[in-house]
Amino acid sequence: MTRFGNRRRGDRFRRRFRRFVLVILLAATGWAGGLIWFAGQVPRTPADNTETTDVIVVLTGGTGRLEAGLQLLAAKRAQSLFVSGVARGVDVAALLRVARRSPDNLACCIAVGYKADDTAGNAAETAVWMEQRGSRSLTLVTANYHMPRSLLEFRRAMPTAWIVAHPVFPEQFKSDSWWRFRGTAMLLASEYNKFLIARLALGDGVRQLTDRIK
Repeated sequence: MTRFGNRRRGDRFRRRFRRFVLVILLAATGWAGGLIWFAGQVPRTPADNTETTDVIVVLTGGTGRLEAGLQLLAAKRAQSLFVSGVARGVDVAALLRVARRSPDNLACCIAVGYKADDTAGNAAETAVWMEQRGSRSLTLVTANYHMPRSLLEFRRAMPTAWIVAHPVFPEQFKSDSWWRFRGTAMLLASEYNKFLIARLALGDGVRQLTDRIK
């Protein structure tokens, strides 16, 4: 009886282990398929639209974003520019110096936000700023790999706003054959995981954050 009982326990353990491995394999396959889908959502070519919006919004945290936003502002694609997620102590003049722009012709049209420390915070901070101004549309400037999650958060925070995506393309991010470049693949996987977390987040999370910013 003891030997028979041990055999039965061993069979149960093997069956459970096989089911566990199967679940892991299915989850890994689903995640990999989702990553491939997500890679297809990342813009690969510059925006070729000429729409004008009420404001331009630049999300800090990557090269080329501020420069792109300033170019759009200089081209009169909007009347004002909002830079979200700026480090405390950095003012408009400092940002323009970093971007090698004269503060005389653009400083009057630029505002900065200091309260955001992640993408959901960017969306909440921008929503408050736009509501105070009565703005209804925006051109969103961020890195191409960051654009899918940014659009998700901004549309959640401002469901009635018209949002025009304007991606920038960091040199270190290799959109073509991204799986061949370890740095790009890791960055894309990290961004995909954050996108999944954002998708699973409760809808009132951004609203609560917006209330705190107010």
